[in-house]
Amino acid sequence: MIRSIKYLVSVFAALLMFSSFSVKAEVVVASAGPMSGQYASFGAQLKAGAEMWVKDTNAAGGINGEKVKLVIGDDACDPKQAVAVANKFVSQKVAYVAGHFCSGSSIPASKVYTEEGIIQVSPASTNPKFTDEGGPNVFRVCGRDDQQGEVAGNFLAKEYKGKKVAIIHDKTAYGKGLADATKMNMNKAGLKETMYEAITAGEKDYSALVSKLKANGIDAVYLGGYHTEGGLIVRQMRDQGMKTKLISGDALVTAEYWQITGDAGEGTLMTFSPDPRNNPEAAPLVKKFKAAGIEPEGYVLYSYAALEVFAQAAKMAGSTDSNKVMKAMKKGKFNTVLGTLSFDKKGDVSLPGYVWYEWSKGNYKQL
Repeated sequence: MIRSIKYLVSVFAALLMFSSFSVKAEVVVASAGPMSGQYASFGAQLKAGAEMWVKDTNAAGGINGEKVKLVIGDDACDPKQAVAVANKFVSQKVAYVAGHFCSGSSIPASKVYTEEGIIQVSPASTNPKFTDEGGPNVFRVCGRDDQQGEVAGNFLAKEYKGKKVAIIHDKTAYGKGLADATKMNMNKAGLKETMYEAITAGEKDYSALVSKLKANGIDAVYLGGYHTEGGLIVRQMRDQGMKTKLISGDALVTAEYWQITGDAGEGTLMTFSPDPRNNPEAAPLVKKFKAAGIEPEGYVLYSYAALEVFAQAAKMAGSTDSNKVMKAMKKGKFNTVLGTLSFDKKGDVSLPGYVWYEWSKGNYKQL
């Protein structure tokens, strides 16, 4: 009897040891952005892309046989909160961060990730400083404001030659950076701005600014900023009887812009990368999102693609070790819903730059 018990105990111990070797730990990845606050619609885009990728990846067996766990960080587009989120990710042993959204969050958070050896790929942060000054672990799958500003500046100089243009920014890393890049390129192409003004993000009343625009006979307003302020400014311009065109960048790529403007938003122009929803390769995924009740607008597919890169690089490296994955990311080419992409020495992506879109009847369409 005693011999039988000893035998059973030894068998149980062997099974326990076997199971401990056969069960692999989860790979923890993160999505970070403004999950709350006035830019929460963009946080929702990043989260939707990340959640769908995790679901698809785990259904396909995970990464190198390991299941993936997703954690979400809410930085509210606040630099200090972004650093707190980054430090929390460190304690959660996150291997890879698809985030943040606002450049003003991504840049300070990147310092934490660089120090801790965590790979960061932003789906949306466009300020050049993010990769120009970032560590070897910092990448992005979107374009840069110096690229976007060149497209916008040249357009303004050509289309508004001899007319009055105002350059407005919201003082953020993204907004001011984009406005200044646009201004520089517009000036270089021969057009001097009539007004250059800063606004405070989060305010509800921009009537003083609008009155000044009207008094100066401004034909076009270029805004370096987000959809909330842009929506209010264009609505208040229409309230004062102005037909002035609002032109802006990629922070208007959310249906919430039209919810703010209504018909006042008709004709608004913005720059954004070629819409990935139109990629034939992305069609099955777009269909899947829509079946789940999610319109994959704006940066939804960019978030998904940022994580696709991780899975493919980890497979190339045969490991989820950050250093090995990082090396694979710098050398490899990746097939994503955005198309085939690679990264340069700074961590910037090889994808096509910016094109023009127009808001009309509640949707934005490429021109």
